[in-house]
Amino acid sequence: MKSIESLEKFIHQEIELYGDELAITFSAQERQSDKDQPAWQGTDNLNAFSDIINNCTLCPLAKQRNQFVFGNGNPDADIMIIGDKPGPEDDESGLIFVGPDGKLLDKILAAIGLKRWDVYLCNLVKCHPEENRSPQPFEIDRCRPYLLKQIELIDPSIILCLGHLAATSILETNRPMEQLRGEVIKLGERRLVVTHHPGTLLKNRDLKRETWHDVQLLQKLYNQKTG
Repeated sequence: MKSIESLEKFIHQEIELYGDELAITFSAQERQSDKDQPAWQGTDNLNAFSDIINNCTLCPLAKQRNQFVFGNGNPDADIMIIGDKPGPEDDESGLIFVGPDGKLLDKILAAIGLKRWDVYLCNLVKCHPEENRSPQPFEIDRCRPYLLKQIELIDPSIILCLGHLAATSILETNRPMEQLRGEVIKLGERRLVVTHHPGTLLKNRDLKRETWHDVQLLQKLYNQKTG
């Protein structure tokens, strides 16, 4: 009886989050066992990849978006910057980091001698959630293969995660922000740095000093890479 009540509670929670679409996550093994591999998995071209997936309907965010925000920047960049979700301005334009947080990000990059075209920008999810909420785990799970493909195609040596959600989702950890930022984290052959999201800095200026320390760490890694 308790198991039935638990199942009913779970279904009601899912309906509240996703409407009449039941959100079911699959393990990596279950996803890999699917014989019908999507066409984008075989592409080695970033533009072709974007064209294939920009009409994605794998999660409820597709019903809310105005524009699919794939990401942009230098396709041969040594640095990939990953945020959590497109903002309202991004949703209207289809471009990434075009709102106030994007303007602040430009200033942060300029402070260490970089421009947008020196890096590649993308997000955990490609569609703007309603009321600018954080993406749910199910939504991130559905978009994760796209992000991994972007990382594969860009092949950066350095990744900068903007915010706790981006960092914990990529690293698959529950470590708090204070344990993640301020150090270089190994991610296979890549190096990863975590700092505060520009949107968070706009709300809390006291975090700018920590962010400056983090981007100086990023600059050091980049200088070592480029000589």
